[in-house]
Amino acid sequence: MARPVMNAAFEELLRAAGYDKAHAAFARQLNHTGRNEGAWRYDAASVYWWLRGRRPGEHVQAAMAETLARKLGRSVAVTELGFCAADSIGTCVYPTSVDGAIDTAEQIWTKLAKHLNQHASGAFDSGKALEAALGWRYDLPDKAVSRNGRQQVSATDVQSLYTLADHFTDLDRRHGSGSPHTRAVMADFLVRQVAPMLRGTYTDSVGRDLMRAAATLAGQLAFMSYDAGEHAMAQHHVTLGLRLAKAADNRLYGAHLLANLATQAVFLGRAREATRLVEAAIDGAGRAPAAVLARLHATAATAYGQSGERRACQRALAKAERALDRTGIDPGPRWVGYFSPAHLAGAALRCLGDLNLYRQALRHAPDALTLGSKNTRTLALHTALVAVTHARAGDTDAACNWASKIGQHAAGIQSARVQQRVRELATALSPQQASPQVNEVLHALAVVSGAS
Repeated sequence: MARPVMNAAFEELLRAAGYDKAHAAFARQLNHTGRNEGAWRYDAASVYWWLRGRRPGEHVQAAMAETLARKLGRSVAVTELGFCAADSIGTCVYPTSVDGAIDTAEQIWTKLAKHLNQHASGAFDSGKALEAALGWRYDLPDKAVSRNGRQQVSATDVQSLYTLADHFTDLDRRHGSGSPHTRAVMADFLVRQVAPMLRGTYTDSVGRDLMRAAATLAGQLAFMSYDAGEHAMAQHHVTLGLRLAKAADNRLYGAHLLANLATQAVFLGRAREATRLVEAAIDGAGRAPAAVLARLHATAATAYGQSGERRACQRALAKAERALDRTGIDPGPRWVGYFSPAHLAGAALRCLGDLNLYRQALRHAPDALTLGSKNTRTLALHTALVAVTHARAGDTDAACNWASKIGQHAAGIQSARVQQRVRELATALSPQQASPQVNEVLHALAVVSGAS
């Protein structure tokens, strides 16, 4: 059953121009009009989605207006097309084509750069998340991604993007992403530098690497948005990153992004959706390097733990541990190098605690805290998790002792996730607030929660 038309203005213009039953013909004319922008490949399916709410980039809208004006014999203003930007960031749809992904990238990066200080409307959409997972996993690969545009893009240009992605990743891990400043710098860079590169001239080989680099940047911005509590925006960037990773023919990074989406679902209490997402990630990764498998199975364990599936959780933990033991001879891509025994221990602490296996969970506490100096935020998260686990196990003294360390680790970190973990600790301790020790800790946590 066809979806209802949402853009009546665009539909009426197509009808008036004689394209109401000739969407493919309109797409061909549009591709011709935009030939100076590169090798556009819009088709009837593109028109279908534009009629149903998808918003193309501003340069595409200009070409649409020109195409319709030529047919109608009068000028057509872009505002007549019905694609006015809404207050929200729109529907989180997995792009069906590389051109659609490039349009989506330009649209959401521009919106983020312009409206970063405004809380993004919308919420995490489980249905769209699963649709994106299916599209990434089962859609046919892109035959070619080469383009002819205005700007020549070389392999050296692409390598510079990876360097900048590493820089943003380091800032995020050290300071968190609750402050909009880092995301503002990154959004501005994406709009001014990366979007024009995506519309440039490049060979298929350079194009695949460019898509991979753009997917890396989109994935990093997604994680930063998640850490800032901007869940709709985070999902948009993961969805975009998945499509760019598909264009790059990089299934491992796509699996990593899908696991990040599952992690976000766990944070939001969507355990059932999280398990389906991470299972799709593991299936799509195939015979992946050990480090990638360790990370994926650790994420699966947290999803199973939250959903109460004890056996599945323990099996996933065992698989993650075995994979991590093999990383010395099978390290995997650079981007998974962050995943360490401390990260796996943190996942075990989390999922076993969710299963009320507190004694088993706390065996992992020492390892969870053996983090490098760059992982400041993760240290704060794990310290708070150790305190939460002690509190839920009924050991108030130990919980208070660990809670007293959180302020030190959380200093200078702005992270909605750290704030949430601190609130979980306060909730776990609040039944004992009559105790002077607990009361003092609760007051200290209130300060940390407000400052994180």
